Parts: sequence; C-alpha cells; structure tokens
Amino acid sequence: MKRALLIKRSLFAFLIILGFGAQAMKAEDWGIKFSGFLKTDIMYDSRQVESFREGHLLLIPLPKKLNADDEDLNGKSNFNMLSVQSRVAGAISAPDVLGAKTSGLLEIEFFGTSEASVNGLRLRHAYAKLDWDNTSLLIGQTWHPFFITDCFPGTVSFNTGIPFQPFSRNPQVRLTQRFGGFAMTAAAMSQRDFSNPGPDAAGAISYSSKFLRNSVVPDLFFGMDFRANNFLIGAGANYKMITPRTATITDMLTEETVNSFAGIAYMKANLDPVTIKLEGVYGQDLSNLMMHGGYAIKSIDAASDQEEYTKMNSMAVWTDISIGKEIEYGIFAGFSKYLGFEDNILAGTNYYARYFYDINNEIQTLDYAYRVSPRIQWNIGKFRLAGEIEWTSAKFGEVRNDDKGKVNGGEEANNLRLLIGCFIFF
Repeated sequence: MKRALLIKRSLFAFLIILGFGAQAMKAEDWGIKFSGFLKTDIMYDSRQVESFREGHLLLIPLPKKLNADDEDLNGKSNFNMLSVQSRVAGAISAPDVLGAKTSGLLEIEFFGTSEASVNGLRLRHAYAKLDWDNTSLLIGQTWHPFFITDCFPGTVSFNTGIPFQPFSRNPQVRLTQRFGGFAMTAAAMSQRDFSNPGPDAAGAISYSSKFLRNSVVPDLFFGMDFRANNFLIGAGANYKMITPRTATITDMLTEETVNSFAGIAYMKANLDPVTIKLEGVYGQDLSNLMMHGGYAIKSIDAASDQEEYTKMNSMAVWTDISIGKEIEYGIFAGFSKYLGFEDNILAGTNYYARYFYDINNEIQTLDYAYRVSPRIQWNIGKFRLAGEIEWTSAKFGEVRNDDKGKVNGGEEANNLRLLIGCFIFF
C-alpha cells in the first residue's frame, strides 16, 4: 500500500511539474493537431489482378492463363468493400531549435503490413523537421523523393497511379536548400515496407531491406526544382546499391552488388480552375518503387558459386488533368514499357523483379501497360463522394533469356475497375 501511495504521489508531482513547464512555454510553441479521414472503397474488377490487401491496391491485370478447354483461369471478376485506407495524422509543433522552426508528423493507417495483417496499423510517416529561412532538414520516415508531394496523380484509387508512378516511403535524412524560386534536395535513405527482391536462405525470392543494408551504402537522391507563381518544374536522380548475397552455397564470402541509376522529371501547372501534371521516369531497378524493375543472374562460376547480375531497364510516363473544386472532374493516363536487361540471362535462374509469371511452364513478363481512369469527386464540406472508372491494359509475353530478356510475342490482358470512394475528413 505504501509503495502504491508513493507511486501515486510521484506521478502527481510529475504532472504538476509538467503542467508548470507547459505554462512557461508559449501555447503556440508546442502541441499536436490531429487530422485524417475515414474512407470506404467499393470496388469491382472485371478479371483477376495483381494487387495488395485483398485487391484494394490494384497494380495490373494478371496475364491470361488458358486451360485445356481454352478458358482463361484469370478471367473471373471480383468485388470487395474495404475501409483500411482510413488514417490518423498528428502534426507536431515544438519550440525553436538552433534558430529553426521545429515540427514533426506522425501518421498511421489500417492498411496492415502484409496480407495477414489487413486492418492492422501501419506506420506511414514519422519524422522531425527543422526549418530555417532557406534551409530545411528532415529526419525520419516519409515519401521517397521520387514521389513528388506537389505533383502526383489525384486518382480516387489508392494505387495513386502505380505502376506508372513511383510509390515508396523510406526512413531518411533529407536536406533542402532554397535559392529564391529554386530548390536543391539531397537525401540518404534506407528501406522498410518497400524493398527490393532477392534470394532468401532457401534460394527462393523474398523482399527484404537486408539487400540494401548489406551494401552499407544508403539509397541516394539528388534533385532540383523551380517554382514560380502556380508553376512547378523539377528533375532528380537516384543511385542505389544492393547486395543480393553475403555468402555462396560453398561458404565463400561474396560482395557482388547490383548498382542502379534512375531519373525523374516532372511539371505541374495550376491554371485555375484547371490543374495539369506531367511526369516521366526512367530506371534500371525500380522494383522498390512498385514499378517494373529488378535484376537477374547473368553468370555463375561453377567452382566458387560466385554470381554476376544484370539489371533491367524500364520507363514510364503519366499525366493527370483536373478541373473544378466543389465538383471536381479529372482524368489520369499512364504508360510504362519494359526495355529488357543489360545482358543475357542465365537460363533456369530466378528473376529478382516484379511482374514475372510462370504461365503454363513459360516465364512471361509485362511488356507494356497503359491506363486511362476518368473520375468525378463531389466535395461537400468535410464529406466527399467520388467515383472512378479505371481501364488498365497490360501485354505479357515470353521472356527471351538469350536476347537480354526481351519479350517474344504475347497478348494483352484488360481489366475494368469500377470504384466508389466515400470520405469524411477531420
């Protein structure tokens, strides 16, 4: 009883001290402001699709897979309703530090971290930020710099234009320096929920941050942009090194790495009431950005089991146009193209890349894809009702290992997604 009483008195004293300390600060110097939204998506797909979280995050339609009766096993339509995109954010303000305005953001959603954890909490953003007059320093988890927060598709769908639009959140240190309308940004990043594929202990394919961690070198970005009135234009470059293995099956150390580069260019014009956005991406290994990308094995030393790798090249472009505010009309259009690997691929080995499929004992991959998705959004105060028609077409073909992985033949698979989203913001 005495111990419990002592704990209560100590806690009471701590709260009093904390209260006096809080009163000593200006109210505007510290605190947290909550915001977010509740969202329910009602969705229909005309065929089976590559997706996450029970079909909520749509990527591309699955390729045709014909049985002996010439029936497409992936041709079955499906329907679902989910509210897992709902989220809560806390915008944090704090007293100035080193002459800089201090802020932070903590945001969570109920999307889960895997198919088994749908409805579970997932960390979206968690960072601290220092802002001086022309310089800002961000430390924590937020969008990869290839996701331009001032220039991304305004789709109703949670895919936000994937796989045409880069999509990833990364723990990082980001420094931005402004010169009038110009700004330069440099960032060093690790990986968490969005990572590269590679071999696991049994030789199968797994997605893990260890492939970047074992390289010691962080994911590096440098970019510039220019803003004037209601116009934005920018470009950036990214360098990444991953280490697929640290040891061979013969217990020899291996330090063979995959070094890749990627570039992005974008533009946004706000011509009230019309907003136009354009973006293009080219890269060698974009798999961690949810785009078509990766690497494969080009050779293996028979005696030592040392592997050499070859990288995939791909590109994507998209545009998004919207008009109106209370009633907003918009349309998104995107195109992506697989450009093959830099070298021939060793037959019988894994492809550490997205969008490769074993169709009736034939390895097929995505040759190209395009999407058109018109939308309408009705905004009434804090309430929004939105509808979107999303048509995605993807061509798949046989991978030719002896021709740098280029696609041979193939045909298109098409999916029509009908989507209704209901939001309430707070």
